[in-house]
Amino acid sequence: MFQNEEQLDDRLTTPSSALTDGLRGGDGDIVILGAGGKMGPTLCRLARRALDAAGRTGDRVLAVSRWSNAAAARALAEQKIDTVAFDLLGEADLAGLPDAPNVVFMVGAKFGTTARPDLAWAVNAALPDRIARRYPDARIVALSTGNVYPLVPVASGGSRETDAPGPVGEYAMSCLGRERVLSHAAATRGTAIALLRLNYAIDLRYGVLADIGAQVLAGEPVDIRTPLVNVVWQGYANEVILRALGHAAPEPFVLNLTGPEYASVRAVAMRFGERFGVQPAFAGEEGPTALLSDAAACHRLFGYPPVSLGTLIDWQADWLAAGLPLLGKPTKFTSRDGSF
Repeated sequence: MFQNEEQLDDRLTTPSSALTDGLRGGDGDIVILGAGGKMGPTLCRLARRALDAAGRTGDRVLAVSRWSNAAAARALAEQKIDTVAFDLLGEADLAGLPDAPNVVFMVGAKFGTTARPDLAWAVNAALPDRIARRYPDARIVALSTGNVYPLVPVASGGSRETDAPGPVGEYAMSCLGRERVLSHAAATRGTAIALLRLNYAIDLRYGVLADIGAQVLAGEPVDIRTPLVNVVWQGYANEVILRALGHAAPEPFVLNLTGPEYASVRAVAMRFGERFGVQPAFAGEEGPTALLSDAAACHRLFGYPPVSLGTLIDWQADWLAAGLPLLGKPTKFTSRDGSF
């Protein structure tokens, strides 16, 4: 399907008519904070292409990051995206950030936070409060995580937005902290907030399917203690992020963001085994619970993801078999005690 990263990026950043139509009624620049992360570059490109298609060529996409990777910043700049070098965790006054009526907050700390729980809270809870104070009158869409929910029985159908949170571990607790401080901004200053509880985006260069497929291809045992997992095409996830700007409200808009299927880790590994001509090995015993989200509300509002789980597995198998680039950043989706 994809011969290189350029083709993958083009598919990830081609806006749907629904996204273009949704943005046509909006206005103003879009600031994307944490644009240098795994999802950020494709989100920026998608936003730029969608704004252009919607006739909003005068509205800017401002990509904020430290931009330690200068090549990534240059690549975005070549596509009419304004890159802004700014260390959000530094001592600089956030007044130096560009003004905009639309803000996407993607900054987060997950890996390594078991050893540094202070970092988890500083990035995931304290920083969002500062951002909300910097942009009190903006529409803010913040990426949260399904980890704010507890592990649930595999037959439960997954956690719904109305279910009580039950975060496990410092990372998950600090992510709930992010939601709480942004909800406080909505309650006290009337800031329009949308909170998207995402798990897990699939880009082919990283993600749950890349983790499982790479293990099968290498002959390594696949951990099945967490028997089921949610995944979603990253192109769809990015579209929902941008369309959620129109739903941000002082009564925070909360939405689970993932695919409609609950993927069996064993079955996915077996599918990869068929594609690679190998017999997968497994480790552990399938447990009775998993981190699962019910995204029915998201699909009612924004439609079903355009790429099915089966297609994602096939794309991932082709990507791995061709030796195309991986980011080397495992999701650690198998963690059951909140340690990352």
